[in-house]
Amino acid sequence: MGLFCASVGVAFTIFLYHGEDLFDYLKFPEYLKAALGGLILGAMGLIFPQILGIGYGAINLALVQELSWWLMFLLVIGKILATSITIGSGGSGGIFAPSLFIGSMAGGFFGGIVHHLFPAVTASPGAYSIVGMGAVVAATTHGPLSAILILFEMTGDYKIILPLMITCIISRLMAGRLLKESIYTFKLIRRGVDIRSGKEVNVLKSISVKDVMNQEVETILDSLSLRKFAEKISKTKYNSFPVVNDRGHLTGVLSFLDYNTAVFNDDLQDLVVVKDLATQDVVTVSVDDNIYNALEKITSKDFSILPVVAPDDHSQLLGVLTRKDILDAYDRTVIKKSITYE
Repeated sequence: MGLFCASVGVAFTIFLYHGEDLFDYLKFPEYLKAALGGLILGAMGLIFPQILGIGYGAINLALVQELSWWLMFLLVIGKILATSITIGSGGSGGIFAPSLFIGSMAGGFFGGIVHHLFPAVTASPGAYSIVGMGAVVAATTHGPLSAILILFEMTGDYKIILPLMITCIISRLMAGRLLKESIYTFKLIRRGVDIRSGKEVNVLKSISVKDVMNQEVETILDSLSLRKFAEKISKTKYNSFPVVNDRGHLTGVLSFLDYNTAVFNDDLQDLVVVKDLATQDVVTVSVDDNIYNALEKITSKDFSILPVVAPDDHSQLLGVLTRKDILDAYDRTVIKKSITYE
């Protein structure tokens, strides 16, 4: 049952945020989205009125075994969809009470099936409904201790505590395997906030590459001879360059370590071209990415520059990013935030 409730809890989390994405995708005013959500919920409520509101009445019916197993299965699906539509369309709704409702129906459905198959060794479906409430709450919130204490306080039955503990812990562990984030932290992750990573990482993730990159890029043609390249670097302040072909497409990166020995060898001046020295396995970052990911890439092999490319075409060079650019952007953001808080 713990495995089953974990699957239900993860499905609830995923559908909840897919519902938000679906309504965000609709390009019309917010009040029309709310109206559409209300119409859909009203139509669903005509068929399954139990899914409307908090649903404590339906939970009580499940506990006293007055709902059929097939109806409880449909109510699990219906409540997941109803909550997703409500929140996605801009309506007011929570997570905890729907988790209890979904858990009671999932537990009652599971209990009805196993009690029918093994009546001599299983409890009544009502007992499974109680345990199911805690298991789904544990799966969605990743908080098994809270689920255990809340359900024990609601029932006051010491007989339920051991199966409740085992099921909630199994449900939490399995849910963590299926989906790393809880129903609460998943929303933060989608906004670029990772509470486990600390303040510094979240600051870096909040800064876009396109706001930091240097768009005035000094590139080198891959067909340029080493002699002409040596003349060029004597007049520039840079020591690393993106390498492009005659169509302007990124083909490599030339760093100081690539050319520092060859550039002083007179025998190679007219025999070697830039393409022969450049690193062609280029590590790039997308213009839509954040500087946390850029910093991970640029420090992985101690790169001096990181080419910034278009998200749909990695050969289209849009700018460059250096470690100094990233650190300067971080410092500015931290100072700005500290001034704001003061």
